[in-house]
Amino acid sequence: MTDDYIKQKYDPILPRKDEWPVVKLAKSRKDFVQNVATFSKDKIISMTGNNLDLLKEELETTLYREKLRIKQNPWLVDPDDEEEFWTGVKSHLVQISFESQATEEDKKAAYHKILESITTRYSEEIASNFKHSHYKATRKMVTFGFSRLLNAARVKGLGSIFSKQYTLQDKIQIIGETAQLRDLASKGTIVMVPTHFSNLDSILIGWTISTLGMPPFLYGAGLNLFNIQIFAYFMNALGAYKVDRRKKNLLYLETLKSYSSEAIQFGCHSLFFPGGTRSRSGRIENKLKLGLLSTAVEAQRANYEKGFNDISGKIFIVPVTINYHFTLEAPSLIREHLSLTGQERYYKETDEFSNSYKISKFLVKFFTKGSDISVSIGQPMDILGNYVDKEGNSTDRDGRMIDCRDYFMSNGKVSVDPQREEVYTQILGDRIVEEFHKINRVFSSHLVAFTAFQMIKKQNSKMDLFSLLRLPDEDLVIDYSDFRASCQMVLNRLMEIRAKGLVHVAPHLKQDIEKIIAHGLENVGMYHAKRPLIKTGDNTITTQDMSLLYYYHNRLDGYDLEKLFK
Repeated sequence: MTDDYIKQKYDPILPRKDEWPVVKLAKSRKDFVQNVATFSKDKIISMTGNNLDLLKEELETTLYREKLRIKQNPWLVDPDDEEEFWTGVKSHLVQISFESQATEEDKKAAYHKILESITTRYSEEIASNFKHSHYKATRKMVTFGFSRLLNAARVKGLGSIFSKQYTLQDKIQIIGETAQLRDLASKGTIVMVPTHFSNLDSILIGWTISTLGMPPFLYGAGLNLFNIQIFAYFMNALGAYKVDRRKKNLLYLETLKSYSSEAIQFGCHSLFFPGGTRSRSGRIENKLKLGLLSTAVEAQRANYEKGFNDISGKIFIVPVTINYHFTLEAPSLIREHLSLTGQERYYKETDEFSNSYKISKFLVKFFTKGSDISVSIGQPMDILGNYVDKEGNSTDRDGRMIDCRDYFMSNGKVSVDPQREEVYTQILGDRIVEEFHKINRVFSSHLVAFTAFQMIKKQNSKMDLFSLLRLPDEDLVIDYSDFRASCQMVLNRLMEIRAKGLVHVAPHLKQDIEKIIAHGLENVGMYHAKRPLIKTGDNTITTQDMSLLYYYHNRLDGYDLEKLFK
């Protein structure tokens, strides 16, 4: 993958919307939702070993947790009949307990009926509401609106608002294995797994998929985003299915996984953030949530079971990194991370970016200032993390061709083995983390933040992280000439790592060090009230917010660069 960016136009790989898998799925939504509910019910019965006491326990646990959620953590987006539904579940469970005359079979049928009512409700709640007309309108609105803002900022004079001189592709650069991704999307099923830093990621990835000429992907978006009107509109239009992170019960989690697995088997290209939630620390995810990832492995085995042994039944995993100079929500994310890490040692404040007005204001700022974004598309892999060629054939580390089907065989046929699939999911998770670091594109803002934080840390080497974050202002000053020398040292090391193919760098890092530092200081955390790094008049560098500096520094965690400061 080259570091450089070439802007180009991509033709749609499926020009007719009727051919889009998400459109086909939307047309059979009712049947699909019912299939997911039934499949989830059967899976849970199988997981409880057909033991009625275990099933009853799971139903009661679900009821208890759901009643608690409604009471302690209600959201605007919750259905109006929540209380009513779960009260009904409770009375049915009580009724079964009091029916002393009921046979074991009667009780079994009654518990199964309750289970089905819950999985049906969850399936309906999770399912996406993709409408082609909304998708088309949203795509036009995003492209038109953002392009207008971009041109208003960069083109002088009255005509600026109608100018087409700059497009979103000038602002958001798509780099990496785009041709191979498009090829494979027309042959098999893609599962895209991006890094996750901001709530804007979903809209950004949706735009990227559309720009690459691919049909819309199904993807899981946090239900909390549907609380914010501007996001709710985009999410529904882009085909998002809803993921409610408040619900940790087995019944919900299995229904969610079944939805994902069945959608992939249906042939829908899918997208989920394997980190599970936005990175609170600013680091590239190094521990992935394997729940949804396991659905890709399950779907691959299911396709082989159904006899789809050619390329059309193959699932391709495509890692993607989203590279920003700044993150809108960084102040609240790093506070949350530190409060969880340090518990009582760190005081947590409230989240500030929580409504449509603030997000709209941010978008205007973002598109009328000069800070760019890049989306790096990694090399596609199979569900065990082996690279695939442009025809979709898997190859091992020595370049030998592998048949993925062999991984699911025992006694001469494809078989179900949950333990084996768990191991495969873990292997895939590790490979995705590896690829995230390889395709990460380092920006000047990451370089300056990393260097400054490490220098302050070295000056106070006996302090733990929380003491460092509380240092007084006078201890946060760095001499500029030392800073410049350290930035050059870190950059040299990055270029060595890049030469081994283990990271990518933005083209602006190929200038001289003075320009790189100026660019980094201008862009790092450019919209925060307190800047993570500024140059003061008397040839020194300082930070106005040590926690934010730590957050932006963390983007270069995982490359052993801190050893340079020992």
